[in-house]
Amino acid sequence: MKTLYLECGMGAAGDMLTAALLELIPDRQAFLDRMNALGLPGVRVEAERAVRCGITGTRMKVTVNGAEEESADVHEHHHEHGHDHANGNENEHHHEEEHEEEHHHHHTSAAGIEAIIAGLPVSEKVKADAGAVYALIAEAESRVHGRPVNEIHFHEVGTLDAVADVVGVCLLMEAIGAEKVMASPVHVGCGHVRCMHGILPVPAPATALILRGVPTWGGEVQGELCTPTGAALLKHFVSEFGDRPVMTVESIGYGMGKKEFERANCLRAFLGESEGRLERIARLECNLDDMTGEEIGFAMEQLFKAGARDVYTQAIGMKKSRPGVLLSVICLPEDADHLAAVMMKHTSTLGIRRQDMERYALKRSVETAETPYGPVRVKKASGMGLERRKAEYEDLADIAQRQGLSLNEVRKAIG
Repeated sequence: MKTLYLECGMGAAGDMLTAALLELIPDRQAFLDRMNALGLPGVRVEAERAVRCGITGTRMKVTVNGAEEESADVHEHHHEHGHDHANGNENEHHHEEEHEEEHHHHHTSAAGIEAIIAGLPVSEKVKADAGAVYALIAEAESRVHGRPVNEIHFHEVGTLDAVADVVGVCLLMEAIGAEKVMASPVHVGCGHVRCMHGILPVPAPATALILRGVPTWGGEVQGELCTPTGAALLKHFVSEFGDRPVMTVESIGYGMGKKEFERANCLRAFLGESEGRLERIARLECNLDDMTGEEIGFAMEQLFKAGARDVYTQAIGMKKSRPGVLLSVICLPEDADHLAAVMMKHTSTLGIRRQDMERYALKRSVETAETPYGPVRVKKASGMGLERRKAEYEDLADIAQRQGLSLNEVRKAIG
């Protein structure tokens, strides 16, 4: 399976994601030419070589009318170093006001961003991806400010340089064509950041909302390491967060941040073939000693209908030397609560045990094969150096009944 793994040990920003993904494609200049031909007013996209802690990678430089976005981190200064807190903040605020004036655009509302994306000369998939990323940001901003989405103005993440970051990542994701995108837990940084509304804690409120359900950590690095744009891109494209899977790596990309830290400020992207797919599953179990075989069979049917991946029983010995049945259900973690309720409804149990685990699984697909007896569905599985094919039992049984043949005769006949 073609797998993309993003290592976010120093956070994630849109420009860092763009730079790391750019290093994974063969024709980088063609991408830059395409970005600069999108028609975003005043926007210029360039790729520069950058070195962080001795590692060479790519840094994206996105300018709007010749000016580049500056860091808005707020650092703690010590009086013995001769810094004046008030003057420092005032100067920084004055600089930001000038910067915002230089970067002011009319299309900072949700509708304005949608209109920009809709008018770009890109595929419908890229438009849909970019729109979904901005929908995540708009929802978070709406909740943070307590205003409807249609009244939200994006400010920092609505300027055209941020639009270029989002569209750039969406274009590169389309070009790379990974079947699965994974990422490490996200380093968000710590301290404070200055935005249009004042000084806010890191991660910024919108970033924190977007990253709900995503494993994150703060560390000791002072600064905003994950931006709302980077958070939304990760949330949209990444299907699983955790350790890098077993994979044969074909290429590695280094996307460098603009800030300098003691640790290498970069995001790494690994592209290659994963040997197997590690899935998260849940197992639900209960012991039964007062149900008939018919009742247990009916409960199993209802559990399959409710979305269980597998349902099975085992003979067990229970207290007071009673023979019983262990009923087990394999399901996706997100289906566990619903299936536990179905289990309670259709069995006599008073309690259900749950165990969350992982399993290795081959990539599976179904295709239709034409045979002398008509079409037959064939299940395919591949990965970890294996490839298996198996005709669907129901199709074979139907042919056997119609033709008056045994299952083995049908298997041999269709090859």
